[in-house]
Amino acid sequence: MTQTSAAASQIRIASFNLYNFIAPPDAYYDFNNIYTQAQWQQKCDWIRRYLASHDPCVIGFQEVFSIEALQALLAEAGYPYFVTVDRPEVSDDFIYRHPVLALASKYPILSYEPCDIDQTVASVMGIAPGFQYSRLPLRATIALPHLGPCDCYLVHFKSKRAQFDPELAVTPDSGSEPAASQSDSLTIEKSEALFAIEAAAKWASSLIRGSEASLLRVAIARRRIDTRYPVILMGDFNDSLAGGVLSALVSEDSRLLGVLGEEAFQDYRLQDAYLLHERSEYSPTSVARAPTHYHLNRGEVIDYILLSNEFDPHNHQCLAQVSQYHTYDSHLINPQYDRDSHSTDHAPVMVSLKIRE
Repeated sequence: MTQTSAAASQIRIASFNLYNFIAPPDAYYDFNNIYTQAQWQQKCDWIRRYLASHDPCVIGFQEVFSIEALQALLAEAGYPYFVTVDRPEVSDDFIYRHPVLALASKYPILSYEPCDIDQTVASVMGIAPGFQYSRLPLRATIALPHLGPCDCYLVHFKSKRAQFDPELAVTPDSGSEPAASQSDSLTIEKSEALFAIEAAAKWASSLIRGSEASLLRVAIARRRIDTRYPVILMGDFNDSLAGGVLSALVSEDSRLLGVLGEEAFQDYRLQDAYLLHERSEYSPTSVARAPTHYHLNRGEVIDYILLSNEFDPHNHQCLAQVSQYHTYDSHLINPQYDRDSHSTDHAPVMVSLKIRE
């Protein structure tokens, strides 16, 4: 095998939350949030170092405000193919909100489009008409070596942040003080209500996140019926796969198994690339999984790469195996200010897929 073909037999896929990628003098969310030129240069250099040292073949980005700046950076780094399906919201000509997703590849992108919502399924689920993804997912079909066309899906599901301000949902009691003074001096009863309403506001975000995951899974399944292409789903899920909210993505419990059979289920399922690596011949002695994000000093895995049965070595349709799984987290657990102060608050994750001979 030549050096070129040996390199092509390892396909590296990465997911990378950039954390407010926006070029000055534009601002993110508020007019005060503007990088200096030095800070912006540091952020771009950090991304360049990651790309140079890990060399992913396909990489999905979240939290992109400056689309053209990212595309130029990636072109310089050797990624001639770049797509996005949405634009951020801009107010006052320089304040950006609602960042978007972008996908870059060293291999040709054959087609791409935003992921749609099956309104019939959404209606049966009890979702109100007009429901939209909080960040529009994209699907890009990429011509990967030895695999052929592969459908790569990129997502950034709804965050855990409360869906609404709890104080806005408090209904003043008859004869009580005006609403403005209520917020200045909360009674114990009102405080108790606010705690409960805050919990409801967070659950509202969970409902959105779970609905996004379920509806995307339907879109992936419908596309797979039409194409039979291998599937890669990656991104910032903003939740653990172990919880019930995202269970639709990797669920193995189905009453349809007895009717449709195991083979049909295998064609449908998606699996966590980390677990596929753990069960592969390439896995070292099992170690604890590294978190991809920290909140209040508590680590959690919320960035994932999911794969279809073409990457499961125990499936007869297997075309490639997960030979490596890497979480790049040195900037989170042992940061160096000069290098990492304007990097990202997530750990990029990457898998290497070794083509079966």
